[in-house]
Amino acid sequence: MSKKLVEAMADLDEDVVLEEVKALKEQGVPALEIIESLQAGMETVGKRFEEKEYFLSELIMSAEVFNEASELIGGMDTSGTSKYGKFVIGTIYDDIHDIGKNIVTTVMRSNGFEVIDLGVDIPTAKFIEAIKQHKPKVVGISCLLTTCFDNVKECIQAIEDAGLRNDVKVLIGGGPVDEATGKYVKADIVAKNAQNTVDYCKQFA
Repeated sequence: MSKKLVEAMADLDEDVVLEEVKALKEQGVPALEIIESLQAGMETVGKRFEEKEYFLSELIMSAEVFNEASELIGGMDTSGTSKYGKFVIGTIYDDIHDIGKNIVTTVMRSNGFEVIDLGVDIPTAKFIEAIKQHKPKVVGISCLLTTCFDNVKECIQAIEDAGLRNDVKVLIGGGPVDEATGKYVKADIVAKNAQNTVDYCKQFA
């Protein structure tokens, strides 16, 4: 693991991150090892976010720097870089908001999850199909409209009716979503932000 790369990633020093990735690539360091250094830096970013040393803007920036670094690694063998397993996410049907979902997707990927992003306006059947196909430990349902809370409730009930509820945790998030919403729709957890999602999902990795 490259200490220099871990620290640069944690400090959001984009120039040093990219220089170090290029240098390691030229030295023939395996892609997996480079990504592990980046992910170790991302874990520090997550801790700083929780300690309020970093804010949402830094969290988003860290994911962007990670993505740029990953593009540099592009073409190298990155198999086995998903160290925490699969996470399915989508915005519930009748809701086309995607900014929050996209932030969660990016931050989750940069923390070592394989993310299956279903997109927006996703019908219940598509969530169920994705759970059956990918067998994630956690599925994330994003909702930014209070008018769609009943849709989320219906979706979670349908997951239960399909006999899948014991195999998957349901995480919900979005601007108006709070603990009361979580109880109403019968979700397992209400995620307040992307880092919250990462920390919760790591428990089941």
